[in-house]
Amino acid sequence: MTRKCSLTLFLLLLVSVPFLLLGTGSGRADDRDHGRVKGPVKLLKTIPVPVSSANSTAGALYSFDISFVDQTTQTYYLADRSNKAVDVVNAKTDTFVTQIFPNNGHAPFAGFVPCVPAAAANDCAGPNGVVAAFPWLFVTDAPSRVLTFDLRTSPPTTVSEVFTKAGEPTRADELAYDPRDGLLLVINNASDPPFGTLIKVNNSTGALTVVTNIDFDAAHGVDATNGAEQPVWDPGTGKFYLSIPQIGPTASHGGVLRISTTGTVEATYPVEFCSPAGLALGPKEDLLVGCNTVFDTAGGVWTANADKDINSAKPRYVILDAKTGNIDKILFDVGPGDEVWFNKGDGNYYTASSGSPLAPNAITPPRSPVGTAVTAPVLTAQGAAILGVIDAEKQKLLQLVPTLNVPARVAPAPNPHPAGTAHSVAANAENNHVFVPLAANNAFPDCLKGCIAVYGRPSSEDDDD
Repeated sequence: MTRKCSLTLFLLLLVSVPFLLLGTGSGRADDRDHGRVKGPVKLLKTIPVPVSSANSTAGALYSFDISFVDQTTQTYYLADRSNKAVDVVNAKTDTFVTQIFPNNGHAPFAGFVPCVPAAAANDCAGPNGVVAAFPWLFVTDAPSRVLTFDLRTSPPTTVSEVFTKAGEPTRADELAYDPRDGLLLVINNASDPPFGTLIKVNNSTGALTVVTNIDFDAAHGVDATNGAEQPVWDPGTGKFYLSIPQIGPTASHGGVLRISTTGTVEATYPVEFCSPAGLALGPKEDLLVGCNTVFDTAGGVWTANADKDINSAKPRYVILDAKTGNIDKILFDVGPGDEVWFNKGDGNYYTASSGSPLAPNAITPPRSPVGTAVTAPVLTAQGAAILGVIDAEKQKLLQLVPTLNVPARVAPAPNPHPAGTAHSVAANAENNHVFVPLAANNAFPDCLKGCIAVYGRPSSEDDDD
């Protein structure tokens, strides 16, 4: 996840969401395209997340990170820092299965803990990233730790762990798996400078071996100045790709790296006015880039100082060609976000929100005299967030579906807890159900201790519309 707070767009959602929700048509058979139902995505149900005995965030789910659906087993996994576990859901029946904890002599997950000395909220937390390739589940943690679990046992057995760099205190974060070569690319986003690590997987035993580190600094041709984000593996090109939020001193200049299986950064694809975070491989050898920062219509960071920014916001996501780096499409009015997912079952990309809305002064146009404020507006996770739905073939934004962000409660207030943003998303291609974890709240049903919201298109017999 990016180390700086992202900005978001609340007023635009108030206008856009009703229009997009109504403008997608019904889910009846006559609205099918290439055999796929194209009706509106709706909330189907919520799955409560049990509170483990290891919970460290006020007895509920607030801190979590990346999620993943293993399509071969129709199983959903969520990195749950609040409960120091990986949550497991049957993605076919939408039922909670279990929580996975390190065992077999391996130390517990870090949970939601601060760095010493202090750094960004999640820089030393864990678990963070999850990728499943049955029978193995790969999970990242802090400090700089990667573990393998054998999913054939009950409970799943921890069979291996490695550290991406000796003595590195920050977390190993997002990761991607190349099954052809048995390689993981694991990213330490919070290290300064950030770096990646290639790790060899023994397909017979699940054992992990560190192969090499990949530094993303100026000396190695990248100069990543605000972390590194989501990697993906592309079997078509045989390459890894990685989102870099900022390259060099200019906030608006980010990019996507193409990385070989030997750890060579072969190319940098520039992506402007975006702060790339999420990354998903689409159906046409293309990549959806999830933008984590909103820039204004003049190309500046939107309301970096609300008293000075006289321009409107212009949020966007980007689709680029994985082979050439050419920008295929800029999609406006969606974002900012974090994890993104391509669902081959319905041919859609899904995007998750990492923050919204801003404090009131940040969405109020500046008044004369302009430029007297000396600090940026306070960002809060409170309120509406969105699940974006994008037609991957037509490269068209279809819908914005409401989710929810929950603000932090700071001591000495009772039951202090971290903020929880709806920034994680994954989908099951068999039934086209989309999973978005939500922090504890009383706005969604059965979510008082935290839940996983399930979105999809209701069957005709269940759809009263």
